[in-house]
Amino acid sequence: MTPDDVKTKLLKEIHLRGYDDHYIDRNEEREILQIALQLGVGMEAARAEMAEVCVQSGYVLETAVIRAMSERLAASVESAGALDREGFERIVAEGVRLVSGKKGDRDVRVMLVTLMEDTGHNRVKAGWFDNWYRALKKELGVG
Repeated sequence: MTPDDVKTKLLKEIHLRGYDDHYIDRNEEREILQIALQLGVGMEAARAEMAEVCVQSGYVLETAVIRAMSERLAASVESAGALDREGFERIVAEGVRLVSGKKGDRDVRVMLVTLMEDTGHNRVKAGWFDNWYRALKKELGVG
């Protein structure tokens, strides 16, 4: 299969999965990558091709959003040692901007809290009598 054929097939699969919301979540991305592998494309080449097709077509890749938020989170935690509420809100605002209205504010908060728990960057600055992070997790139903 030629590279143009692969790109056309990936475009078709992306349109099939993201037609309603123009958002490719992790499960949809996994399915698309499996199809690319079946076509004989390597994993890295398939990821690059899929990212390119998504950008050209105006689709948002969840893994790209998570990667950007992860980098911002790691930088914030490294510089301050712990994440404060304002730093959390800045990362959420960037995530909301990256999802381009495809997901809501609450969904981005859940993604960030899940990312914090998965990466171990869940040290936060809390007050004596309140812990905003624990309250937020309870409110979101995460953890």
